[in-house]
Parts: sequence; structure tokens; C-alpha cells
Amino acid sequence: MTWSNPIESLRQRDRVFDFLISEQPPKLDLSHNIILYLEGVSKSFDGFKAINDLNLYIEAGELRCIIGPNGAGKSTMMDIITGRTRPDEGQVWFGQRMNLLTMDEPEIAEAGIGRKFQKPTVFESLSVFQNLELAMVQDRRVLSLLRACLSGEQRDHIDEVLEVIGLKDLCFDPAAKLSHGQKQWLEIGMLLMQKPALLLVDEPVAGMTHQEMDRTAELLTSLAGKHSVVVVEHDMDFVRSIARQVTVLHQGSVLSEGTMDQVQNDPRVIEVYLGEG
Repeated sequence: MTWSNPIESLRQRDRVFDFLISEQPPKLDLSHNIILYLEGVSKSFDGFKAINDLNLYIEAGELRCIIGPNGAGKSTMMDIITGRTRPDEGQVWFGQRMNLLTMDEPEIAEAGIGRKFQKPTVFESLSVFQNLELAMVQDRRVLSLLRACLSGEQRDHIDEVLEVIGLKDLCFDPAAKLSHGQKQWLEIGMLLMQKPALLLVDEPVAGMTHQEMDRTAELLTSLAGKHSVVVVEHDMDFVRSIARQVTVLHQGSVLSEGTMDQVQNDPRVIEVYLGEG
């Protein structure tokens, strides 16, 4: 079917879009206070078992640090959570009702899981404000794009995120002018614009100055409670500064778990990780 009136054509497309999304995904169910379940998860690559019968549980609102030697399975674990990689075995649930293994990457992101990679990926030619605006969750249907205009609520949300990431005074500067640490904060802000329930943050302080590391520690600890935050990091001084609960991975499984004091005094952890230097 074709329409001679282009506006009517766009409206028809929107009605089709409405029909396609009428069956909404289940809402996040935190009735057991667990936001993320990994149970019996295994993944092999060419005979190498990157993840081996991994069991991990993240509580709603907690800040969890994941540490471990290179090859322990940290990146593969996050790839599985975000749908980039499918496990060979096991279950991965977001809350009580969302089976992440039946969802693709965009669906998982839309459900409320945001991931920040080690290298910041911001739009350097755009201002800080424009980067946040672009990242905002919004109706991207054709007619909505034609009528695009920030509401007062959306502007308030951008202002709130600018305050949280400490870039309010730089909001109209191009992202290219930011320091490495500031770009990391901006990317965290871009994730916050999507209002995720769970943030996965990969090595956030690599390449930062000590002052930037301190500010990053403040930022991540401020997010806990309102969001669940999982931080993968190698810098042990930084981990000590933010750690509430620490999980140590080794050969794709949980080697130890507990407070930082408990973990760093575990003889197994000292042998395979902390004892490396």
C-alpha cells in the first residue's frame, strides 16, 4: 500500500510501529532483592574454557568489584551479560523474570543494563550537553524525530546528570577538549541518561591521574543505591577505595568473595593474584 500524502504515510508507519511494540517485555522484578543471576554458566573458545561453571549474584543497589588475573574470564562474563556472547551452558537472569539468554544486545540495553568499556567512546565534535542529549532514552519513531524538542523534564535530567558527573561548567565545550578522565565521566553520564538499573563498568581508571581516580571513586560510590554497579578493575588501590563487596575470578570461576579484607587475606587469592606483585 502507498500513500500520496507523506505525513499520512509517516503516521501509518507509526501505527505499525505501535502494533509491533504493543507486547511489552516484563518489568524488572526485584522481589528477591537480586538484580542479576548467573548460575552454572560456562563458555569455551576453541577448547579454552573462558567461563567455567560460574555462579554470581548481584544485589539491587550494590556496588560490586570484580577482580582477577588476566584470562580470569571478566570480559567474557560481561559479554555474556550484555548479549555479545552466548554461553554454552547455564542461566543468566535480570531480576526474577527476564531471561537475558533469550534477548539480543539492544533488548538487554533497553531493559536497563548499561555497559561502559575501558576506552571512552564519546562524540568528540559534539558538546558535552549534546553527547548527553544524544544518549537520552526517547521515542525515535519518524514523526517524533521530526518534532524533536527537549521537554523540561528531559532538560532537568541532563542537568542532574551533569551535576553527578561533575561536568556542568563544561557542558557547552566540545568533548574533544576534555581530559581522559573527563571523557570517562561523560561516557558514564551517557549511560545514566538511559536510566539503567545495572551499570557494568570496565577498568574505569586506566590512564587517569590520581586526582581523576579520586573523583571517579566518588562518582561510582554515589551511584550505588540508585543503581547497581559492577566494576571490573585491576588497580587494587582504587578497588580498596570503593569496595564494599569483592568477587575474585580465576580460570572462569569464583575463587573468593567477601569484603576487601576477607579477600586480600584469602591464601588462594594471594597465591593466584595479589601475590603477583
